[in-house]
Amino acid sequence: MERAAVFDVDGTLVDTNHLHVTTWWEALRQAGHRVPMHDIHRAVGLGSTDLIAHLLGDDRDKDRDAELSAAHKALYGQYFDRLPPLRDAGLLLRRLDREGWRVVLATSAGGAELSALRRAIAADDAIAATASADDVEKGKPAAEPVEHALELAGVPAERAVFVGDTVWDMRAGTRAGVRCVGVLCGGIPRADLLEAGAQAIYDDPAHLLASLADSPLADSPGPSPQADSPQAGVPGRP
Repeated sequence: MERAAVFDVDGTLVDTNHLHVTTWWEALRQAGHRVPMHDIHRAVGLGSTDLIAHLLGDDRDKDRDAELSAAHKALYGQYFDRLPPLRDAGLLLRRLDREGWRVVLATSAGGAELSALRRAIAADDAIAATASADDVEKGKPAAEPVEHALELAGVPAERAVFVGDTVWDMRAGTRAGVRCVGVLCGGIPRADLLEAGAQAIYDDPAHLLASLADSPLADSPGPSPQADSPQAGVPGRP
């Protein structure tokens, strides 16, 4: 039976979270909003409209949402030709593809941004499908992005694992009924990922790749490491 490995992209496979923080901060500043970067960082992973609502509240001037989103896209777009992949991101996707997993991306990015992210990962040969912001009505933390990824893969939730770096990822995966794996490379604390539903946690794609045999993405079915076990996400420990 097919298995699906569903991956978030920003902060999980490509080191872009802090670029998003900076460019959202600047877009908001230009519009007269003073929002701490810490708050923006915790909102990264939400779609643009949800991120703006999360940061500015429901009493904001919603007519300016599109302007804020466009400003962020223009600022962030300056980095499209040099987005940095996280260590071994492409190798991890290719390894899973070789081991029979259907690799699917589930991201709030779309259009030119998604194309730039895929170029950074440089593993298109291993990616079976992509569920982007253009394909769903509700983004993370709703289950819809992950459920759509499973539809594209043709795999039931019990045969899938979702890897992400934010609480929004973990909540979306949990609501979709899949096992969730967290990575710390997006800058979100371990405790927050555990509380949001992560079953195991690793430092980054390289750490997950090195630990694959004992992870929820093991080639052979078997017990997964507990998320708070010594093996899950300890720097330098395979």
